[in-house]
Amino acid sequence: MIVPDDLVQVGYVSGAYGLNGWVRIKPFSVSGDALLSARVWWLDKPELRDVDMLQAKMHSGDVVAQLMGVSGRDAAEALKGTSVQIPRSHFPALPDGEFYWVDLIGLEVENLQGQCIGTVHDMMDNGAHPILRVQPAGAVELEPQQEILIPFVDQFVKTVDQKVKKITVDWGLDY
Repeated sequence: MIVPDDLVQVGYVSGAYGLNGWVRIKPFSVSGDALLSARVWWLDKPELRDVDMLQAKMHSGDVVAQLMGVSGRDAAEALKGTSVQIPRSHFPALPDGEFYWVDLIGLEVENLQGQCIGTVHDMMDNGAHPILRVQPAGAVELEPQQEILIPFVDQFVKTVDQKVKKITVDWGLDY
């Protein structure tokens, strides 16, 4: 079995859905579009393996799916806690100006004055909008008090250039 080198965790199995072996997945995105579009999912329980996704749909903010080889509620419940991964190359294309969070992690953050603020090490959502979690330039180990949080909104984020791996923001070093 050849495991793709661009696997990205997009959710996890939170339990069974119904009696016929369908599983309920908590997606890490609002739309669950990567889960709904990929025909092969990679599950890590009991070991990493690929599983054909037969059907999937959104249901109350979760994705419910029928997977090959999972028959009956007990089999679906046995997958509870399993991470669901798909290759990044299988994500659906996004319109201009939209980004998958996984593509922003590792990008350098620079302000309008050309000063390096740091590197995006993670993203989070506060309910209103996403937030860049930036490890300051020169920081060896990330400590919570050193982290710089920048709202990922047009007011502050001016450009995202994935080719040169840089995000330009209207943000001062002293904020």
